[in-house]
Amino acid sequence: MFYSRAKGQSTLEYVILLGFVVAALIAMGVYMKRGAQGRLRESTDQIGEQYDARNTTSEYTTVTHLKQTENVKKTGESTVEIESPSDNVQTKTGWEKVGKWDNP
Repeated sequence: MFYSRAKGQSTLEYVILLGFVVAALIAMGVYMKRGAQGRLRESTDQIGEQYDARNTTSEYTTVTHLKQTENVKKTGESTVEIESPSDNVQTKTGWEKVGKWDNP
């Protein structure tokens, strides 16, 4: 009779202990996530300044080689012909400057 009572007591102790372990793991998950995010942020900060539209000044010139011919007749009709070279050349030149990082 005492044996079955001790068996139930030890099972209850294991369930309570397991509950504490699960609760501790759930509570630690928040801090582990914050730590991982902090390490990721530190790594990205070491890479250097990144593109940000609010802090970037840029000026580019794009050149596309096309030939456009517009034919206007006396009647007022017009036709437009656009010729593109077979390789469709397009070049982009310019500069870009990343400004100082300020957290908004």
